[in-house]
Amino acid sequence: MPIGVFAKDSYDRPVEAHRPSAVQQQRFSMLHQLAAKAQASNAEVVLRWHANETLAMTMRKGVLLANQSARASGVSARVFSKGAFGFAALPDGPVDAIDRALALAAENAELAPRAKASPLAPVAPGCGSFDHRRAGRAKFTAAERIDLFRALDAAIATKYPDLVSRDLNLTAFCSEKALATSGGAKTFSAAPQVIFNISLALEASDGIVDLYDSLGGFGEIEDHLHDTDALLARIDALYADLRQKAEGAFCEAGPHDVVLDSNVAGILAHEAVGHTCEADLVLAGSVAGDRLGEKVASEKITLGDFSGRGPDGRSSFAIHVDDEGASCEDVLLIDKGVLKNFLHNRDTAQRLGAAPAGNARAFAFSDEPIIRMRNTCILPGDDRLDDMIGAVEHGYYFRRATNGQADLTGEFMFGVNCGREIRDGKLGRALRDTTISGVAFDMLQSVTHVGDTLSWSPSGWCGKKQPITVGMGGPAIKCRINVGGRS
Repeated sequence: MPIGVFAKDSYDRPVEAHRPSAVQQQRFSMLHQLAAKAQASNAEVVLRWHANETLAMTMRKGVLLANQSARASGVSARVFSKGAFGFAALPDGPVDAIDRALALAAENAELAPRAKASPLAPVAPGCGSFDHRRAGRAKFTAAERIDLFRALDAAIATKYPDLVSRDLNLTAFCSEKALATSGGAKTFSAAPQVIFNISLALEASDGIVDLYDSLGGFGEIEDHLHDTDALLARIDALYADLRQKAEGAFCEAGPHDVVLDSNVAGILAHEAVGHTCEADLVLAGSVAGDRLGEKVASEKITLGDFSGRGPDGRSSFAIHVDDEGASCEDVLLIDKGVLKNFLHNRDTAQRLGAAPAGNARAFAFSDEPIIRMRNTCILPGDDRLDDMIGAVEHGYYFRRATNGQADLTGEFMFGVNCGREIRDGKLGRALRDTTISGVAFDMLQSVTHVGDTLSWSPSGWCGKKQPITVGMGGPAIKCRINVGGRS
């Protein structure tokens, strides 16, 4: 498909071709410049123009604390020459920025240590236009966004006067790229994401109890915040959960049978499994490194890292071509319990005898691409949530995870801020904040049920060296895990 014709809309459905706007024509002109200079180079070259745009708003108890936007853009060049990579980046402005970045990257390649003498194996170059910004719905003005915040805050204050705190936070982010390589890749992309957080707190008998909900995902502000009635319904549900939590119980410490809802299972799939399967971390000593081909999970577990918008087309992130110009393909990390693959860039793929599938990504124009996940999830099974809960005699149903960590051994610990007791197969009291911990492959071996519904977190970000947008999701799963008690 020729560059300049949009192939997809903001929900990955084919649309009719239309004439690009003046701004879009400038973007495609930049892409053609990149392609011409990449093809003229004597070395293997990746050229990228990259712009990140962020809008952030915060309101606390009716006071607008932040309302700001930022944009950063520039060009970068990555050169592979005589067995070494060189990288350079310059902000937008100088008319010769591309030539200067290319020359600096070539110089840096000459100065870099020689990792290999042979050229990198070729990859299938990615081409096409993937602009996922929606053009149909009228965009909110700045005043309309503030009015929406004020209306929501006033509704919360009026309906729930017992709250001691109420926060509304909005972040809208869009990453826009034009990329061309000497190997023939030529692509333009724009991927928007919205995260809207509602945080509420009230006074319980033993202190302040809080809870938050996140909504949004792939698309723009107008796609997710246009229905005020739906937003108010989410707030009502959040308050009901908070009121139950304030009167809730603490978990009993120790190993327990639990049901992890999709939000928790998705974060664990990303943090505790996905990172251990990134080939740069495998080479650094990840626990997954010597287990390829081994059974590491229950046969009910198939876990992958997916391109596009995930296996169901509904993830909170989209990618079709990575920042080395490789066309993105799906990667099954675990297939029916067996560890099958790692995630690669072109360098690690050649070193480990694999094929790159589009996992080299950079957050900003000034960042060199590293191995990152795209849309990581456990694939759905055949079990219903009610049946999973019914199979637990004494345990817990954990609905939302908060902050946490995992390391290269596969050990993890995450906070959980919303859940319920399970007694004799039935949901009981709400839970106060707790933690869950374990070793990823041990936990996955204990899985007995996998839910039949796949859902995605609306707020997927990953902080490995560079922050970057990702998709995290999955079905609910029943497993055995270590649960923290009252601190």
